[in-house]
Amino acid sequence: MTKKVKSAKHVSEFESIFKCPMCEASMKVFELKSFICSNNHTFDFTKQGYLNLTTHPMKTKYSKDLFKARRKLIAEDTFFEPLIQAFAEMIKRQADIKRESLFILDTECGEGSHLANICDKVGSDFENTVTGVGIDISKEGILAAAKNYTNQIWTVADLANTPFKDKRFDVILNILSPSNYAEFNRLLRADGFVIKVVPRSGYLKEIREALFDKSAKQDYSNIDTIDRFNENLPIVDRLRVQYTRELNNLSMQSLVQMTPLTWIANEKRIKSFLERDSVEITVNLEILIGGKIS
Repeated sequence: MTKKVKSAKHVSEFESIFKCPMCEASMKVFELKSFICSNNHTFDFTKQGYLNLTTHPMKTKYSKDLFKARRKLIAEDTFFEPLIQAFAEMIKRQADIKRESLFILDTECGEGSHLANICDKVGSDFENTVTGVGIDISKEGILAAAKNYTNQIWTVADLANTPFKDKRFDVILNILSPSNYAEFNRLLRADGFVIKVVPRSGYLKEIREALFDKSAKQDYSNIDTIDRFNENLPIVDRLRVQYTRELNNLSMQSLVQMTPLTWIANEKRIKSFLERDSVEITVNLEILIGGKIS
């Protein structure tokens, strides 16, 4: 079975969660080739096994090389393993694991490693189905996700106009990425919740100190972000995740490749940082769980 056919079969089982991004009509899988709404707006499944449900071209700075580096760091080097474990434990604590199924949406999912790992860990404690859906505006990210993880649904989609019907998701993941609280509230089921990850002041401090002079780039405050989250999705649980990992030079290159911090850094400083054989890197994050506003 090709990835295209496998993806079409998988999506056909969950057609009811989708709506057309152009007219909001219901959608159906047609001949395991296309996804068509009742008004005949048509979106084809790609040979790699994903759907592009955007209505216009989307520009992004995220490249194929960035997602390759991200996958190496997350999937191969397990750089974020404590974070993934914390995610799984918080979902198990908040969700009713007796329900027949759990739908998890990862917004700005990138190359899919976080969602795939979380679904695997949470799925082991659910008697029935855990369905993961990942969206991102980057076609390169979704292509990489579909290539490496065939058990989830991957869609190029705009967070400002998600192709899903109201109240379809139990959990929405928002990991180190922008939020759209109006969409989050629309998409969540009545007892659903959003898990947002924001960096704390010590996050990747070794890179900040190496690449920037004393400036705002060396320091970070998430107070405004947390306040805005709490205003839109009242916080019901929170957890700080802090640890350090020693990275060899190859993993350091992956980290430098994937972090937007290097986009505005001096090339000489980046080169100097990468001349080290290894480095101890701090991960310092805050996980917030917010409940839907009634």
